Amino acid sequence: MLDTSRTSAARIEDEPRLDTGIEASLLLAVLAQRGGDRVDFIAFDRRPRARVQSGAKGNLLESLVTAMAPLESELIEADFSQIPAQVRSISAHRSLVVLLTALDSGAVEEGLLPMLPALTSQHVVVIASVRDPHLDELRSQRGTAAETYRAAAAERALLDRAAIKERLRQLGAEVVDESPHELPSKLADLYIRLKAAGRL
Repeated sequence: MLDTSRTSAARIEDEPRLDTGIEASLLLAVLAQRGGDRVDFIAFDRRPRARVQSGAKGNLLESLVTAMAPLESELIEADFSQIPAQVRSISAHRSLVVLLTALDSGAVEEGLLPMLPALTSQHVVVIASVRDPHLDELRSQRGTAAETYRAAAAERALLDRAAIKERLRQLGAEVVDESPHELPSKLADLYIRLKAAGRL
């Protein structure tokens, strides 16, 4: 499930978060299909923007690329409360549910956290998010007063992010929080580990 709401428009290392999510979705889908798993895809915000079902005729990768190509970020809030129903509409069986979204504190606390227990009680849930490596650079630069203030703000943002990840894990979700270049491969690595551990 790929979040296409306003947070997906943020640029991290000159790439929109949405583009990184598309790249990660494609890699994971191909890997899972080759692993013998059924793959379904939904792009959503307040309503589904694209949907691909693995049972559909034709090549999965081609279908995914065709569905993802016109996707754009919508400048609205995501309605996370719809996710359990969207998952049920795809399968009644225990599944791996991967949600590519932002870990912005407001959106997570008001929308994602209240919904998550309904999902983790039935499925293996992974929350994947793009992390801005610039924050790590900012928090280490303290040569001037302005840099020190920026470093403090970056440190606060990273601490808030760490707290959100811990709350997600406490609710039963796996979390992948990586830079744009690392997210697709790290998400694929987690899928392989979950498969090897017999959790899928």
